[in-house]
Amino acid sequence: MHWITIILIGIAANLDNLGIGLAYGVKRVKIPILSNAVIAIISMIVTYVAVTAGSTVVEYISPHTANLLGSLLLCAIGVYTLFSNRLSKNGIVKNPEVFDEDKNHIISIREAMTLGFVLSANCLAGGIAIGANGISAIWTVISIGTFSFITVGVGIHFGALLSKTYIGLYSTAISGWLLIIIGVFEVFAK
Repeated sequence: MHWITIILIGIAANLDNLGIGLAYGVKRVKIPILSNAVIAIISMIVTYVAVTAGSTVVEYISPHTANLLGSLLLCAIGVYTLFSNRLSKNGIVKNPEVFDEDKNHIISIREAMTLGFVLSANCLAGGIAIGANGISAIWTVISIGTFSFITVGVGIHFGALLSKTYIGLYSTAISGWLLIIIGVFEVFAK
């Protein structure tokens, strides 16, 4: 089993969540545990659908070709992450109150559902690549959900303290490089 890949994809897919959690923490907008769980569950569902789609690809092409395509897709997503403006997530970081529709400084379950779909967008392509590589869907989903819950929670809790740290400032770049490393690792792992 690809435990290192599963853990790294869980971290890489959720580093943006840490940055967004930090932004909410700095603005003193709370995300209760139940709302945070909703965000994690949505990430898990999106990841499962994507991994299942990726594993379906293996049925139509050889495992070696699927592994190579999945690894190249991970690298491409990493490069895109490094060079894109990531407008939607940058917008959330600059103005986290945008999802707090009732302006009560608490993200409700309904508000968390919308936020969860925005935050899970990067799980979609990564999940397809992981599925094409033949990596366990269930453990990838659990990793994504666990790290989503942890990173948002830690971000909220330490928002004011960590917002100026290396991870807070460069979470998108770190995520991009991790995806590239995972893609290269998967090319040579098989």
